[in-house]
Parts: sequence; C-alpha cells; structure tokens
Amino acid sequence: MRHDAGGAAPDAVRPAEGYAGDVPPPLALAWWQAGEAVLVDVRTDAEREWVGFVPGAVPLAWKQWPGMAMNASFDEGLKAAVPPGGKVVLLCRSGVRSVAAARRATELGFEAYNILEGFEGDPDQNAQRGRKGGWRLRGLPWRQN
Repeated sequence: MRHDAGGAAPDAVRPAEGYAGDVPPPLALAWWQAGEAVLVDVRTDAEREWVGFVPGAVPLAWKQWPGMAMNASFDEGLKAAVPPGGKVVLLCRSGVRSVAAARRATELGFEAYNILEGFEGDPDQNAQRGRKGGWRLRGLPWRQN
C-alpha cells in the first residue's frame, strides 16, 4: 500500500473536524457502487449542466447560481436522498462546498464524508482546473450534456 508524504494511505479516510472524514475519489466511488453510501453532488445545476455530472449521483446544490445563495431546500433534499443515520459522500467542484455540506449533514445525523479533490481538482500553476486531480481527471464515471 502506497503512502503520501504525510504517511496516510492514499485510499484511506482522513480525519476531519465536524464530519466523519475526507475520502479520496476512488474510495467514495467504491462505497457508492457497493451501496454503502449515497453520492450527493452539491455543485450548482449550472455546473453539472456545463462542466459534467456523475450519472446516478443525487443532484442537490449547496448554494444556488447565480449569486451563490444558500439552498433553502438542502436539508429537506438530503433527508429525502439518504436513509436516517446513513452514510453520504459529498462532491463539489474542488472540495470546499462539500466540506460545509458534510458538516451540515453531520448536524442532521448522517455519517458524512467530503470527497477530496472535488469534481474538477485543484487549480494548476495557470489557475486552471481539470489538470490536477479530481473525479473527472481520475477517469471515474461522469458525463457531459
């Protein structure tokens, strides 16, 4: 098993404050495909439409475009998508909104995990995403309209 510079296995859950932990995209995919977790994409409808989406993931924006106002229906949507006390893995563009969503999901009683790297990964030296990590770059299931 490989380890990163910090000593953690790359496929392991990383501890986090306020939610169950951070998971690498391949582990989130494995849990989801095994039926152990619900995959919730918290990006905006516009992001999923224009950039791409994960077929079968629950589309539930954390914030709404334009203006990025909080989605007042987030709690209700999450409760409808995930069984009480169930495990949920949350995906956003880069792993920032999904941390906030994981904290909220934990407050609602779910076992919540943030998916590291997000859908598009971190920006590269030219401030462009899609070339440095992320669900899409790793070749995990996704589609574009």
